[in-house]
Amino acid sequence: MNVAVLLLLGLGLLEAEGRCFFSRTQDHCVCYNLSQESVGSIIQCLAATVVEFRGGELERYAAFPISDLDPSTTEMLGSLVIRKIIFGDLLVPEILLAQVLRFFSYTQVQELVFESCIFKGRGNWAEMVSDDLPILSLRFHNVTSAPLTGREQGFSSLSSWLETLQELAVTGSHVTSLPCSIGRLFRALRSLDVAQNSLGDESLMPTFCEGAFPQLQVLSLQCNNLTSYHSVCESMQLLRELQHLDLSQNKLMADPSSSCQWPVALRIFNLSDNGLDEVLTPLPPSLEVLDVSCNHLHAVDISLSSLKKLFLSQNMLQAAPSIRDYPMLDTLHLDNNSITELPWDEVKLLGHLRDVTAAGNPYNCSCSGAGGVQALAGLVHLGQGWPQDYKCHSPPRCQGRLVKDVLVSVLQCNSAAVIAPVCIALILLGVAG
Repeated sequence: MNVAVLLLLGLGLLEAEGRCFFSRTQDHCVCYNLSQESVGSIIQCLAATVVEFRGGELERYAAFPISDLDPSTTEMLGSLVIRKIIFGDLLVPEILLAQVLRFFSYTQVQELVFESCIFKGRGNWAEMVSDDLPILSLRFHNVTSAPLTGREQGFSSLSSWLETLQELAVTGSHVTSLPCSIGRLFRALRSLDVAQNSLGDESLMPTFCEGAFPQLQVLSLQCNNLTSYHSVCESMQLLRELQHLDLSQNKLMADPSSSCQWPVALRIFNLSDNGLDEVLTPLPPSLEVLDVSCNHLHAVDISLSSLKKLFLSQNMLQAAPSIRDYPMLDTLHLDNNSITELPWDEVKLLGHLRDVTAAGNPYNCSCSGAGGVQALAGLVHLGQGWPQDYKCHSPPRCQGRLVKDVLVSVLQCNSAAVIAPVCIALILLGVAG
């Protein structure tokens, strides 16, 4: 049987009329609603590394069996260069999904993505016991399926594969909890993305229970229903390998009595867009990257000796924080605040800051304001916003002008630097006379 036809039958994609389109420059092939008549167009996809199937309803193929393939066919499947397959806008019977996963055991596909799909029924995962799959990354976005609770035994049949999975994303899919026993199946998982769901404070502790996700390094809880900074911290205690935590786009609030300590391995922390009036504490002690942009901060009064990157854009800061509190800092973002001057003198003295962005601030362009920004531009990289997005707000004579175009007169801004040498010269002339 033709490998292309076999692939379609295995995936159950002989559906409404459509065809495939291959982009050689991107190594990407997209197939829309394939039919018996247009099945031949999939042959061009065999040279792609990414294949995408869009549109269709696969319910009529739910009972389609995938029998063991002969050696010559499995050898051909194993020689394909396809590494990533995307399914989009499909109605998928879960029983068919189980069959599809068995089919992938003959390929070298490493990444599987489902977007805007609806899963119906329950799969017979028992057939997958002890099956090894090459898939290392599994992503679901905007999918609908039966709740995971109560299905732990069924998923345990996938343990030989799930124990080797490295990346899992379930985003925008109304997830309210992840059962503890399912989390324990992911022994090698390094990255978990559950952004844009409905996880609350009370659901985190059961999700990250003893033995769940023991190797997890990157966790995104972006845009969920989290409110208690203390509860989130407590639920992370068993994730001892956690290095990167994204809590952005929640509504976190401080607990003044909290003494919770974050995992010591945590290096990257995202608290952006939480409506914060102050930086929440305690912070991870060995933090290297802190993002608190898009909040309501009026000041930043923290000291972190290991911090290398600090993102403070889109807040209400009246002044830039003193970089003396961050001896390792190399990146500082201050765009769109209420800052009138930049601390160029500290940068000149400390010398470790290399990347600064501070566009969209109301700069005072009299003397030190304009001179400081101009001097800073000569010391560090001010990003793509320089110079067009650095404008004067005051004094009135400079309003609307680019900061770089303001002439800073030494006589006007530092008269002592001019008058003192003149006076000394006059005195010396008088003595000589």
